[in-house]
Amino acid sequence: MDQARLNLRPPEQVMRLERMGAAFQTRISFSRILLRRMLREQWCIKRQSFNLDNDGYGNAVYSAVGPDRAYSLVAFSNHLDDSLRTDRVIAEQWDATFVLYDGIPSNEEVARLKLKVPRQEASRFNESEIVLSRANRSVRLFDYICKKLSDGIQPDINRLIDVGYLMRTTAVYGNGKFGVIDRDRLVDRQELIAPFQAEMLTVYLIRCFSFDQIEHIAYARCPSKYVPLDRSCKRFLGVGNATGLGMAPFLVTHPELIHGWVYAKERALAYVRQTVDVIPDKVHKFRNLIKRAEQHLEQWRVSDRQQNITIRQVRQDLQQLAQFVESAEFMSQTAHKWDLVYLWCEENCVLEMQELIVSVLIELYPELVDEFAENLSFDRCIDIDASQSIIELVQNIEAVYDWALAIDFDISENQKYFWYVSENKLEPRLGLRYDELGSDRELALDISRAVQSLYRCLLESNHQLPLSEFLLAHPEHRHTVNRIQTIRTHNYGEVRDNLIGENCVPVDLLRYKLAFMGASKFDPKSSLWMRITLFQGAPLADELDNQNYDDWFLPVMN
Repeated sequence: MDQARLNLRPPEQVMRLERMGAAFQTRISFSRILLRRMLREQWCIKRQSFNLDNDGYGNAVYSAVGPDRAYSLVAFSNHLDDSLRTDRVIAEQWDATFVLYDGIPSNEEVARLKLKVPRQEASRFNESEIVLSRANRSVRLFDYICKKLSDGIQPDINRLIDVGYLMRTTAVYGNGKFGVIDRDRLVDRQELIAPFQAEMLTVYLIRCFSFDQIEHIAYARCPSKYVPLDRSCKRFLGVGNATGLGMAPFLVTHPELIHGWVYAKERALAYVRQTVDVIPDKVHKFRNLIKRAEQHLEQWRVSDRQQNITIRQVRQDLQQLAQFVESAEFMSQTAHKWDLVYLWCEENCVLEMQELIVSVLIELYPELVDEFAENLSFDRCIDIDASQSIIELVQNIEAVYDWALAIDFDISENQKYFWYVSENKLEPRLGLRYDELGSDRELALDISRAVQSLYRCLLESNHQLPLSEFLLAHPEHRHTVNRIQTIRTHNYGEVRDNLIGENCVPVDLLRYKLAFMGASKFDPKSSLWMRITLFQGAPLADELDNQNYDDWFLPVMN
């Protein structure tokens, strides 16, 4: 399809916080990419060792063997007092700790890792270690299921729906952190070339471990009555994750990468919307996905009041959409039916419904969209085009950053917050500018304010000067000039909102990135952190030889 003719949604529509905070996973989300490869290449998951006592404490090794190499999850499970169990990054002990190892570790390597992995960032690691992670049990569900299985009874599915996972990770660290191998050393591996594939593999293997651990404990309690967890229940359970502000700055500091992700998603949507002839099988699949979406929403249990209101609104919108696709208007449409559906949703539905339908439409056409998963990794460009004139740069700002120029920073509410890195855990945090110390160490996430400052300086400068001379006189603006020039060619790479103003809701940033990871069941706990589920509905380890198990979008428990 001619790129110039693609009907792409504009960045000023897509890259607003409110819409970003309504995102859903798609076929080109990273967990979906990983599982599709594993299914296509028929990866084999092997339990190399399983040295747990009757209470489930000890160590285990799981290997994921692909056509070219193997990766191993080395897991360590320990007793954790309930008073120490927390989702916060400041925790120092967890129910289980993990490392993704390059290859299959020897007994000597497992013994070495046993001394390091349970201490997490208090240790230092080697290049044989790729990802570091830790997790806590979902105590209410874990203990409940364990007792049921030991009594020979399958759990009540409503209890599974309420939680959706046995374990919840509180960190999944890669890319050189704490000494694990840098991503640059792995880019020649096809299975890891898409973003966050090693991290997603780690989480998938944690899911495998959680199933084996709970069944092991249940069997040890009463071998004569024990029954294994039903496969449909296992398939419904994913891995939980608690995510806070540590993830948010990534969306600002990697504009080329974010542009690539968003551009791929928007191209996928545009390809589907511009499909001229729609065969009956696709309409049938769409109607089935709408029904599944209704059930998924019914099973989406959260405590957040606003999210519950939104879920109810989306359910109502889905019912209206179901009626629309049976209407004469839809049935008589001879071409571009999906464009009609999208535009109907944009006109009649809340943002979260609009973004849900984006994901549903993309799901319909793997033959059109899956190829976009092949080009999602980009390097950061730090070159400045010094040949650009000051006039051109001013015009560029006025055209692309008009939203930033419109913000009045003389109003205190528009710079209420500042972003900084905490000293104790080296994690990003959000401070109150007028109530807390530390704004002198502010992270450069105040893009709109920086653009305004550069713009004023440019207007006051000699427009005949080369840009190189301007930057020699004003080196404090180099970073902003580089960013503006980057966004000129990577226009989906900028969040088009004020990230230090009182209207900034950080969980919108978190949800957007988590949706690209492949998360579902977004559960905001405040404006600063949320819980989600990964790999819910995904095929089990012994189902990776069956392509039919790729259909796990909008997971439901029947």
